[in-house]
Parts: sequence; structure tokens; C-alpha cells
Amino acid sequence: MKTQSQHVSRRSFLAATGATLTGSLLVNPFSLQAIPITKPAKKVRLAMVGTGSRGSSMWGTDVQKNYSEHIEFVGLCDINPGRLEYVKKRMGVTCPTYTDFDKMMKEAKPDTLIVTTVDATHHEFIIKGLEMGANVLTEKPMTTDETKCQAILDAEKRSGKKVTVTFNYRYSPHRAKMYELLRQGAIGKLTSVDFHWYLDTSHGADYFRRWHRLVEKSGSLWVHKASHHFDLLNWWIDSDPTEVYASASLDHYGKNNSFRHTNCRPCPHKDKCKYYWDITKNESYVNLYVNNEKHDGYLRDGCVWKEDINIYDKMAATIKYANGVQVSYSLTTYSPYEGYRIAFNGTEGRLEAWIQESNPTEKRDYDELMLTKNFGEREYIKVSHGTSGHGGGDKLLKDRIFIPGTSDPLRQSAGTRDGALAILIGIAARKSTQTGQIVKIGDLTTIKPQAQKA
Repeated sequence: MKTQSQHVSRRSFLAATGATLTGSLLVNPFSLQAIPITKPAKKVRLAMVGTGSRGSSMWGTDVQKNYSEHIEFVGLCDINPGRLEYVKKRMGVTCPTYTDFDKMMKEAKPDTLIVTTVDATHHEFIIKGLEMGANVLTEKPMTTDETKCQAILDAEKRSGKKVTVTFNYRYSPHRAKMYELLRQGAIGKLTSVDFHWYLDTSHGADYFRRWHRLVEKSGSLWVHKASHHFDLLNWWIDSDPTEVYASASLDHYGKNNSFRHTNCRPCPHKDKCKYYWDITKNESYVNLYVNNEKHDGYLRDGCVWKEDINIYDKMAATIKYANGVQVSYSLTTYSPYEGYRIAFNGTEGRLEAWIQESNPTEKRDYDELMLTKNFGEREYIKVSHGTSGHGGGDKLLKDRIFIPGTSDPLRQSAGTRDGALAILIGIAARKSTQTGQIVKIGDLTTIKPQAQKA
């Protein structure tokens, strides 16, 4: 929120004050021009719906701790009353809590609504929030299918309010450096990208324990997880995707095992299951989930072998862009380490990186990019790690959102068009997987792909 200051002319100032210094204005003795002291900006009134792990920590406790000068929480909402009360205490706020979303919006009257619910319900709260007069800050993915996506686009236009999608990956220093090098023409004209993401047997498996395992709640990892990666591609390439061809399967988790149970704690197979996970060793998860199962029945330590798992654990896609760039993308969810390999191929060279985020072969406080010129030398570029989560991106994202006047020189802030195009690649990939056909992005919503972003 920008601070507005009153402009005071020298003549009116002298007339009003008799050229004496008042408590509200200072006079520069060299220019004799009045310099107004601005009033503190009004705090943004925040409400949040969804108080699970991401909401309570990244958008709850951390925001309250580090940005209370600029914001105040006026309401928290969740379907689980036990979790609500725990999160309120954890955040250290005094605002009311609600299990009725409409009631919260009417009574709390927030300026901005933070949406961190189950992905498939994002559209419901985004649209209601807009219609009830709030700007909306939503976790990715913006939603899970093209119909809900179009409804959000229409609601934003109709309401005159704004939706911001929290793509924190854009803000990490080494990914920002890739963006800068590409904009500078370091490899000439970009022609293709090879992008391969690996989730390890800890983080990757966790998606199959939680509600994310159900496509009807997460849209599949094509949408929930890969929308992060697709947004990066859209931002780096600086163009819109036009078509997607994809294939995927469930090869490791779910039915691909001889034994299973409901969840880990009572499991009779825990001694032989490599994916056994003791949630009771995580105090935060016990307080958020275990202690509140009686309210909603949600088991945070669900079995990775459950037969109701209907998302994919191995995915690959070919994506074409309006500016001619072609992308080869893959996601694997049961790798021995976590990270990604990426290579940008251009007419004058290649920019690449191998980022290992878990079990690194060596500890270091930087990420490395490799720039190789055609007919030239190879250069290694070291980029220091950020000081917050998601490669240093979390703090920079929140600074941009909550600190007035924070600049955005790399165009990292994302709105509904960015949020839509990221999920539309995943939605198209999911459809292509099911049909075996190429899916056109322009056929999914009213968004028409552009060769270069505006």
C-alpha cells in the first residue's frame, strides 16, 4: 500500500505557520522549501483461510513476526476448529477465528485474503474473496482445472480487485540469475530447454501420504507440483505456451506394493516398510494434525501404498511456445536425491545447472551455473544461496508483497494470467496423458497465447 503525502507550497506553509517550525513539518534551511513528514501507512488487514502447515508457517507465523509493521491479522478460518486455535496461539495473534468463511469475510472485512486451502477449493475462496471486496493472495496452484480457472479470471475482471499468485521459486537468487542472463542474450536467441526435476524418497513420498495423492483434490502433480516449474519456464522463456503433449504413469507408489495400511502409526508392516514415517517425532505436525484428527478425520501420515492413490509418480511432457521455443520436461518422485537439471540452448551457446537440494555430494554456500559459448570458453558462475526457504525466494517474495514500494525489476510478481498459464500447462499435460493427444492451451480458457509477454 503506497503512502500518500500532502504537497505543501512554500507560500501556503509560511502563511499558515508564520515561518515557524511545527511538529508536523520540517524546513530545509538551504532551499526554504517545506518537507512534509508523512504519516505511517495504514496497516493492511489480512485474513487467512486454510491453517495447515503452509498457511500457519509461511503465511502465518512468519508474516506476523516479520511484517507486523505493515499488516495486521483480522481473521483466521479453517474447517478444523482444533487446528484453528492451535495456529492462533502459534502465530501470537488476537484476531477472531472462524469455521464459517462467509461470516469471517463479513465481520473481519479484510483488505487482503490469503488462500492456503486444499488446491481444488482455491477457486471457491478466491472468487468469494474478490466478490466480498478483498484482494486475494493465493498459494500455487491457483486452481486445478480449466473451468475453475476461467471462473477466477472472470471474477477478478468483474470485481475490480487483484489476485496475486505466490510463485516463490521466481525469487531465488540462482533462478533470478538465469533470467538475467537470458535477458542479456548470454546464449543468443533461446531455442529450446531441457528441464528435469527429481523429488527424493522423502519429499516425493510425502505427496502420496497427504491429500495430494487424490487427483480430485490436487489436480495431480502435473498441477500441484509442476505448476511451480511451468511458471519458471514461462517466466524464463518470456513467452506463452501453445501446446502440450505428455505421458505419465503410476509405477512406484499406490498399488505397486504387496502390503499396505491406512497410515503409518498403527501399521503392522512398519518394521519392513522403507517408507515408514513416524509423525510423532515432528512436534509441529502433532499439534497441527495428530491432535486434531478427531475434528476432520485427516491422517497426515497416510500410507504411500494406499489403493486410492490416483495421481502419477512419473511424468514427461513436450511443450511448445508461441515464440518457437521447445521444452522437454520430466518429473520423477522417487529419486535418491532431490533437485533438478536444466539446460537452456541458444544460437550462441548453452546455459545449464545441476542443482542438488538434498544429499549433496559436497556442502557449499552457493549454486553454480555453467555458461558455454559456441566456439568459446566455458564460464562457471557462482550464485550465493538465499537466506530463506525455497532457494532464498520466500523472504524476497514476502518483502515484495508486504513492504510498500519494494521494486520488481525482474518482473517476479505474478498475477492471474501467470497463475493460469502455469496450471494450464499441467492441465493440458493431464488431458494429454489421458487421451494421448496434443492439447492446445488456447482451447482451455479465454487466454490467447502471446509470442512475447506484455
